[in-house]
Amino acid sequence: MTAQPAQPSITPTSDPTLKTPLVRVENLVKHFPVGGGLFGRAVVHAVDGVDLAIAAGETLGLVGESGCGKSTLGRVIVRLQPATSGHVYFEDIDLTKVRGEKLRRTRQRIQMIFQDPYASLNPRMTVGDIVSEPLRNFGVAKGRKAEQKVQEVMRVVGLNPNFVNRYPHEFSGGQRQRIGIARALVLNPTFIVADEPVSALDVSIQAQIVNLMEDLQSRFNLTFLFIAHDLSVVRHISDRVAVMYLGKIVEIGPSDSIRDKPLHPYTKVLESSVPVPDPDLEAARKPILLKGEIPSPVNPPQACRFHTRCPIAQPICSEVEPPLEMKETGRFAACHFAGQL
Repeated sequence: MTAQPAQPSITPTSDPTLKTPLVRVENLVKHFPVGGGLFGRAVVHAVDGVDLAIAAGETLGLVGESGCGKSTLGRVIVRLQPATSGHVYFEDIDLTKVRGEKLRRTRQRIQMIFQDPYASLNPRMTVGDIVSEPLRNFGVAKGRKAEQKVQEVMRVVGLNPNFVNRYPHEFSGGQRQRIGIARALVLNPTFIVADEPVSALDVSIQAQIVNLMEDLQSRFNLTFLFIAHDLSVVRHISDRVAVMYLGKIVEIGPSDSIRDKPLHPYTKVLESSVPVPDPDLEAARKPILLKGEIPSPVNPPQACRFHTRCPIAQPICSEVEPPLEMKETGRFAACHFAGQL
């Protein structure tokens, strides 16, 4: 097994196949200091040098194991948490640098859908107050105009507009997530980060929410960063998929290509764990089992972070960090032996 020859230095943010990037993430880092003691505080490497680009109107899926940094990346992009270093560009505005009113007005076009519909809605507020709160905060509408906007957006997400005076506990999980989507949609945003929006829902309800988000995207020309740990859900809704492992992006590519021909060994492992509807094919498949446990983000492995569990790891993998570079047109992988598993 030999390392692949060096390719031209094209990064995900300079991908020529993306004609109109709406969001660009360049070398983004987010570290959390934890603990303490005689030798100083440790640092959690939640996000460690991420490069991404999201084209206007597309859905980029972000997938990986729990604890790999997906949700943290989403929160840093929308400025719910400050970046340790790096840049996030939204329509060429560096969100890590702007402050005050300019940031406030920019964030009006960036919204987030949260994972837990039970925890993300204030139980003491009515649905009407929850959905209209962004309108009041940004001074977009008030009074009768705000009420009309709330009723309109509730119809759009499939809720009865007569329910505006009810409280969150009176709704099912799927209905609560629709309320969360309505709240994100009411300001007519351009870009929405959906942080595992279906993981807390029943499987039958998951399909409804995913279909709703696809309908909303085509209707309002939305751009999504769709975060999930279920690769089958991500593949269904996403135009492209980014795979994350221990704070780093290890592969990016079109959804179909990721499914049919994963380049990174970790992506291959994730794909092998997705059930196939055909029972004969499922019985014939052999899932790839990883050795060992996922390393701690406090002390991640040197060079390639996957080398401690990788079935094709070679000495170079523990010595030289592979760059996330283009291996095929529109496809990026951070692996010295991409496509050889």
